[in-house]
Amino acid sequence: MSQQHASQSPGRARGWGIDDIPDQAGRTAVITGANSGIGYEAAWYLARRGAAVVLAGRDPGKTKAARDRLLGQVPEATLDTVVLDLASLESVRRAAIEIRARYPRLDLLINNAGVMMPPYGQTADGFELQFGTNHLGHFALTGLVLPSLLDVDGSRVVTVSSNGHKMGRIDFTDLQSERRYGRMSAYSQSKLANLMFTYELQRRLAQAHAPTIAVAAHPGTSDTALVRHLPVWMQVGSRLVPNQDASSGALPTVRAATDPAASGGDYYGPSGFGEFSGPPVRVRSSGRSHDAAAQKQLWAISEQLTGVTFPV
Repeated sequence: MSQQHASQSPGRARGWGIDDIPDQAGRTAVITGANSGIGYEAAWYLARRGAAVVLAGRDPGKTKAARDRLLGQVPEATLDTVVLDLASLESVRRAAIEIRARYPRLDLLINNAGVMMPPYGQTADGFELQFGTNHLGHFALTGLVLPSLLDVDGSRVVTVSSNGHKMGRIDFTDLQSERRYGRMSAYSQSKLANLMFTYELQRRLAQAHAPTIAVAAHPGTSDTALVRHLPVWMQVGSRLVPNQDASSGALPTVRAATDPAASGGDYYGPSGFGEFSGPPVRVRSSGRSHDAAAQKQLWAISEQLTGVTFPV
C-alpha cells in the first residue's frame, strides 16, 4: 500500500486527490474500523497531511498492527489506538469514555466500520448484526463523543454509507429482521439509516448553531475485506462493474472530512459511471433518505434502543 501511495497518489490531474487535502496539522481524528480497508487508507491520508489519528477497532492486536504499519509508512505520524466493538453498547460506552478522557477536543469523527451481508446474527445487545453495528453502534458513539467536537471550529462527523442505500427501506415494523432476514435488505436498511442519521444530525447541529457539521460519503465498489460475506454470484458480479482499490475508495471519505468547501449534509462518492469508481464529488442520495419524518422517527427509536441522547 505504501508503495502504491508513494508512486500513484491521486492528484489534481486525475481529479480530487491527496494534493487537494489541506494541511491537517493540529487536528485530531477518530476513525472506526481503521485497521484495514477504507478506514486504514483514510488514516494514511490524514496522517500524511499531519493529523493526529486515533485508530478505533474491535481487535486490539489488529489495531496495534495497523498503527505499526502506518508508522512504517508515515514515520512522523501521531497515532493512538482504542478498543471499540460497535456490536456491543458496553464497548461503545467504554471507548467513548476513553476517547473523551484523552481527547476533550476532537476535530473529526469518521464513522467508517461496518459489516456487509453476513449470515443472520445479533449484537451483544440483541440487535440484528448489520443494523446494530452499522447504524446503532455509530449512533451511540457519536452521541457520546459529540461534546468533544461541539466547541471546535471546523469539526465534522463523517458517516460512511453505501451505494446500496438506494435499495434500502427502513422497516419500522421489523427493524431487527426478527420476522424475516435478507442479507441485502438488512444491509441496505443499515446504510440508508447512516444517511438519515447524518441528515437529522445536521439539522440538529444547525438549529443549535454548532460549529460542527455532519457529512456522509460512500466508497463506490472497492476491493476490501468487506465483501467476504457476499454470496459467490455477487462476488463474481462485483468484478464485472468498475472497481477501485481501497486507497481510491477512501477518497470520498477524506474529501468529506477535509474539503473546506464541504457543507453540512453533503454526500460524497465516486464520480464515474454508477458511482462505482472515480475521483470523489458531491453525489445525490435516494429520495427515501430525505424523508424528514422518517429521519425523526429513526432518531427517536435509536435513542430508545441505545439509551443515548445527544447534546443537540
